[in-house]
Amino acid sequence: MTTEEETALNARIGAAVRALREKSGLSMRELSRRSGVSQPFLSQIERGVSAPSMITTYRLAEALGVLPGALLPVPTTAQVQVVRAGEGRGIPVANRPDAAVGRALLMEAANALEIIEYRVEPGQYLAEWFDLPGELAVYLIEGQLDVEVAGHGVIRLGPGDLVSHPAPLPHRWHLVDDGPARVLLAIAHPSEDTRRAPRHG
Repeated sequence: MTTEEETALNARIGAAVRALREKSGLSMRELSRRSGVSQPFLSQIERGVSAPSMITTYRLAEALGVLPGALLPVPTTAQVQVVRAGEGRGIPVANRPDAAVGRALLMEAANALEIIEYRVEPGQYLAEWFDLPGELAVYLIEGQLDVEVAGHGVIRLGPGDLVSHPAPLPHRWHLVDDGPARVLLAIAHPSEDTRRAPRHG
């Protein structure tokens, strides 16, 4: 993706975040409070100056009551989609320059399923704690990966291994022996009806 394309994409993402915030009747300050994203950084996102990381995307989506894909303005009505090698939007794990960058293969406003590919190199930051609604599965294509799930220890994956767990369980990844890894992450978000249903207890 060229710098011009990135700039245009960031502007579209910012416009989408702002439109959803205004539609929800939230001030920037209130969205900042609900999402835990600082107001200055939120302002940069809405102005298209900065792009949200994966964790920021999930936090904003949860605060706005939408699927993360709703923040990525790439609408499609096609029943059959093909994502070629090298295509898909890059999305860093965290808001830091050394963060590992995933490739969003499937991440849309109306689709509860997300698929993201990661090619993680030694020295890239990966160990961000995540928790989000739904279910997830991690499939390791190449290398070795430790998947740490709060309260369940560390699961080491080798090529061809898969681990799945409820996504609300805090989890993070670690490279093994600082070797590269190629990972496929699949996330099934709750349906809109489920997310809006009242919680009892």
